[in-house]
Amino acid sequence: MNVLLLGGTGAMGVPLSKILLKKGFSVYVTSRKQNGPISGIEYLQGNAQDDGFFYEVLERKWDVIIDFMAYPSAQFSKRMPSILDATQQYIFISSARVYSESLTPITEETPRLLETTTDSVYLNTDEYALSKARQENSLRDSGKNNWTIIRPSITFNESRLQLGVLEKESWLYRALKGRSIVFSEDIANKVTAMTHGDDVSIGIANIVGEQKALGEAFHITSEEAITWQEVLNIYLQVLYEELGTEPKVIMTEKSLNLNINKYQVIYSRYFNRRFDNKKIKPFVDIDSFQKTEEAIRACLKTFLNDKAFNPINWRLEAMNDKASREFTPLEEIPSLHDKIVYLAERFSVTFALEFAYKVNRFLRNK
Repeated sequence: MNVLLLGGTGAMGVPLSKILLKKGFSVYVTSRKQNGPISGIEYLQGNAQDDGFFYEVLERKWDVIIDFMAYPSAQFSKRMPSILDATQQYIFISSARVYSESLTPITEETPRLLETTTDSVYLNTDEYALSKARQENSLRDSGKNNWTIIRPSITFNESRLQLGVLEKESWLYRALKGRSIVFSEDIANKVTAMTHGDDVSIGIANIVGEQKALGEAFHITSEEAITWQEVLNIYLQVLYEELGTEPKVIMTEKSLNLNINKYQVIYSRYFNRRFDNKKIKPFVDIDSFQKTEEAIRACLKTFLNDKAFNPINWRLEAMNDKASREFTPLEEIPSLHDKIVYLAERFSVTFALEFAYKVNRFLRNK
């Protein structure tokens, strides 16, 4: 059986491809970068957002397509008919962010934000939670049922360690540079479910080729409940054990990310999330999932041996510095553009422009 993973190089895609190999499938993965060889996996190098490359890949026909891509809703509607025609089972990776806030454990029938929110400004956007829900609707309205919808919640692994809406580049990077972690009280006591990417991948692999999964939606999440404050405490304890010092933490009243990605804060991290996994349990043993605290500890320890960060958001870094009354040395910031972005947010636009002018004058006279 040939399985194609579109954009399958992340926290779920990488372990999923290995699990599928062990199950005896032929695995193909699209990737923009040239990847090192993994025995049995064939990488199709190209940008799956590019129509030419995308439709060329679909011409090969596939037993199963697993789609980790993030599309604007209009682009998805255009591509969807070709995707469904190219495979016997299309596994669409949606998100648990589609769900509305719920006082009871979330099931697959819990109402979605798209149908329940009265925020007209929000509804006029194609924000992630809304776009995923609209794309789910497109599949349901397609007239076909050779699709399966998967709604993961917050997944983590050795390279992705979240704290509320913050990726590790916005909290752990600061800690390792000796600056304060800036977190917020409005998110700290909210309950969430964090699931190791390997466990979600096992669940996805187990519904590959399953006729009973066609035309259905499933979430695959840990059933453990943990607050973001508890997650932070685990991180701090591991950092103390591994580095000998515990980073300082500055708690703001409101999340600074309300100025950057406010809808993820308001319509996701402000919600308490507990999940009921009865529907997926016939396919995967949820009780065998890694325990949240143990898995978080192990992942952070592994990361600290490597310390490979993705690009830093220097605007947010400046906001964090402003809140903590700290400063990032300019030599730490890689480019002139990033320096200007940092200075404009940390001090003022005028200050940043004056800095840029002086640098340009210096370079001209050099």
